[in-house]
Amino acid sequence: MPEQVRQRSVFQPWRLFMTLPFQLRQTPLTAFNVSRGGRMVPFAGYEMPVQFADGVLKEHLHCRAAAGLFDVSHMGQVILRPRTGRSEDAALALERLVPVDVLGLKPGRQRYGLFTADDGGILDDLMIANRGDHLFLVVNAACKAQDVAHLRAHLGKDCEIEELTDRALIALQGPDAEAALAALAPEVAEMHFMEVADINLLGTPCIVARAGYTGEDGYEISVPADRAAALAEALLSDSRVRPVGLGARDSLRLESGLCLYGHDIDATTTPAQGALEWAIQKVRRRGGARAGGFPGAEIILEELATGASRCRVGLRIEGRAPIREGTELFAAEVGGEPVGQVTSGGFGPSVNAPVALAHVPTELSGTDTPLFAEVRGKRLRVFVSPLPFIKQRYKRS
Repeated sequence: MPEQVRQRSVFQPWRLFMTLPFQLRQTPLTAFNVSRGGRMVPFAGYEMPVQFADGVLKEHLHCRAAAGLFDVSHMGQVILRPRTGRSEDAALALERLVPVDVLGLKPGRQRYGLFTADDGGILDDLMIANRGDHLFLVVNAACKAQDVAHLRAHLGKDCEIEELTDRALIALQGPDAEAALAALAPEVAEMHFMEVADINLLGTPCIVARAGYTGEDGYEISVPADRAAALAEALLSDSRVRPVGLGARDSLRLESGLCLYGHDIDATTTPAQGALEWAIQKVRRRGGARAGGFPGAEIILEELATGASRCRVGLRIEGRAPIREGTELFAAEVGGEPVGQVTSGGFGPSVNAPVALAHVPTELSGTDTPLFAEVRGKRLRVFVSPLPFIKQRYKRS
């Protein structure tokens, strides 16, 4: 599990990177973020805004009430183009590395996926979009170099693999995201959750997905790097839209019960242990037409059929004190060995209470199961909670 991170307000994963001695990279929006008053910190090798003038709490609540604009250009954007020219060949090739149904993904749709290892662990999580004649992937910033190398090593004979380094990625999230973006391109209002389309914004061709990682309705926009600042400026000219940094991005996803790679899931976590069974469609499971064929299939499919020894759960916490990542969990108030560990934790501004994600033994994962978190030598009572902590508000068809 990642080391414990202690801080006063919301969980701050960027602190894990703040002492590493390397040259930070900049996104196409770094200068724009600075001009907008962004407090810049190192994160995954990039100089990123942790917050703006409003601060983490207000940014979080504004995104839930109106719309927040996020620079997520540090994420990796990758194209898989089949060498045969047949789009289905790229899908079948990628299915050798991920346990999800890529072939059944219709053009203009995307879905969540996982790169898995031979021992069943998760190498990274990603988004996979069918763009008709090619696949478009978005991968995590800290993993993108290894992900691209992984793709080239295993799929290079079947696909041209192009990492897009000349594009920015902007997320517009919140209940007013549709109205704000529709002011620039009315057709985005007709899109539904997990749809992807080519949209002209300010006269610039962009790839727009109706998706995000906050639990709110919204969009992720891939835009040429040299047009990113102009698009961000246009969106922020709408009074409903404010810039939001990494701090609120993390508290938003935590309230929404969404896992963070390197914390709630990692190479030691199988899909079943990460409570990600839903991400593996029936066609890739035992008895399915294209069952298996991905790294770790024997282990992963066995756990899907019979259950895993541990799993990711939400925690409801008594009192107001947040419980941080790395906190050990016990089955009893006194004595005994640790039975689990918190993987993400902080204060949830929208639920007005502490929230946490943790890994616990499956037999202790039932809703309302009492556990005890050891904080500064004292054991605090917590209860297993259903996820998400708030209602997700995606615009589904």
